[in-house]
Amino acid sequence: MLVLEQLQVEQTIEPITNKPITNDQLVAYAQASGDLNPIHTDEQVAKSVGLPTNIAHGMFVMGQLGQYVNQLAGKEARVEEFRMRFGAMTFPQEQVTCSAIVEKIEGKRVRLNVYASKGPQEVVGNGTAILVFEGVHTHE
Repeated sequence: MLVLEQLQVEQTIEPITNKPITNDQLVAYAQASGDLNPIHTDEQVAKSVGLPTNIAHGMFVMGQLGQYVNQLAGKEARVEEFRMRFGAMTFPQEQVTCSAIVEKIEGKRVRLNVYASKGPQEVVGNGTAILVFEGVHTHE
């Protein structure tokens, strides 16, 4: 969870690396999302259309990045905006690392550049998130 008073422009935020993507996750995501295109769940179909294997849904990767953004917001901030552009394909058994850099701080609004990557040089998605620090506490 980020703390507004500890943030600086151009600060790199601690990344997280997700567990390797599994075929079971892709099947479950396909069923939940309604995107049943077999290039996501069937290796043979994916290979028949020229892919090296089945590929993760872009929105699945966006979900991993969105989860990271929500973890950064924690209970101190709310996510006002989250956008991602898709880049390279992601395959089963690959791990997506989510990271962020503080781009701008305006009062209680913080704009982050966010990245989903597999390895140090291959960005699979990037975008922005705006967090608003309002002391959004939930008293549990």
